[in-house]
Amino acid sequence: MFLNAGPVVRCVMILLALASVLTWTVFIAKSVELVRLRSKLGKAERALEEAGTLDLGEEHTRGAGIAHTLVMAAETERVRSQDIPEDRDGLKERIVLHLERLEAAEGRRLMRGTGLLATIGATSPFIGLFGTVWGIMTSFTGIAASKATSLAVVAPGIAEALLATALGLVAAIPAVVIYNHLARQSAACRAQVADLTSLVMRLVSRDLGRMQAQGETGQVVRLDVSRMVGE
Repeated sequence: MFLNAGPVVRCVMILLALASVLTWTVFIAKSVELVRLRSKLGKAERALEEAGTLDLGEEHTRGAGIAHTLVMAAETERVRSQDIPEDRDGLKERIVLHLERLEAAEGRRLMRGTGLLATIGATSPFIGLFGTVWGIMTSFTGIAASKATSLAVVAPGIAEALLATALGLVAAIPAVVIYNHLARQSAACRAQVADLTSLVMRLVSRDLGRMQAQGETGQVVRLDVSRMVGE
């Protein structure tokens, strides 16, 4: 049926076949990527759970991708804010804003490539329908030219045209299903990244609490020494 179809219908069929190949290529590539990423995020989450300070978190997440990026962002902001040690609330707010931007960027990266699946799922049925309409028009034109109305003459051309619609559905249905599957997997990864952000902020808060406690202890010691000198 493909070889007997007209050039336009053939082009439509080839385009739909390529779309189907792209769909499965994206599915395999993104599935491998997301499986590896979820494993890496799980290890990073356990490492941050065990870390007691931000410095230890940096050591434990080295080479862990987005987890190390989040820790380094928090550490960089803390270093840049050393000249304003009393602004602990402002430091937390700046770190949260930076981590939220990194988290959003990671979410966009996770969905990269899935837009192609949405396009294929939405347009493939209509591309196949175009091939079908064009094929039927060509078939009817041939029937009019030959002045033969026998079913044996009409059926092959219509069957070739309907093959384009079938290929459109073959390309569209897996694309939609795979898109939804990858969207759910990406959402799970984004949730894990959000958990990492919370763990990093917990380490930051813990470090700031220690700094405040040490400052208050030092202030008490200085007061005691001053009293002793005065006496």
